[in-house]
Amino acid sequence: MSNVAIYHNPACGTSRNTLELIRNSGTEPTVILYLETPPSREVLVKLIADMGITVRALLRKNVDPYEQLGLAEDNFSDDQLIDFMLQHPILINRPIVVTPLGTKLCRPSEVVLDILPEAQRGAFTKEDGERVVDAQGKRLEK
Repeated sequence: MSNVAIYHNPACGTSRNTLELIRNSGTEPTVILYLETPPSREVLVKLIADMGITVRALLRKNVDPYEQLGLAEDNFSDDQLIDFMLQHPILINRPIVVTPLGTKLCRPSEVVLDILPEAQRGAFTKEDGERVVDAQGKRLEK
């Protein structure tokens, strides 16, 4: 069992890039397919607290339930927003990565580099061609 976990959606490029950055550090994370196995309320609340973000900051806005439920309106409590995320896991933004060094919403994917316990082992280029890590495992600045 790994000490790194990723709440992953394989259909998402950012999530795929984040997973590969974790693997590029020599770590095979625990992969949680959160659309198939959503977190419990307790786990979701802890993830939000550990990330130090608001509940609303974790909401995905560009998905159908967001519009259908009227979530753009700011008249929902945090508990109600969490209920919506649990009922419609697609509303949970991703990927969320948990490591011994912290928990982050990894958007963009290279945010994961801030919390990985192991250094990158080689070059990494995102799916879109953006180089993120050089051959020596050093993070490239934009």
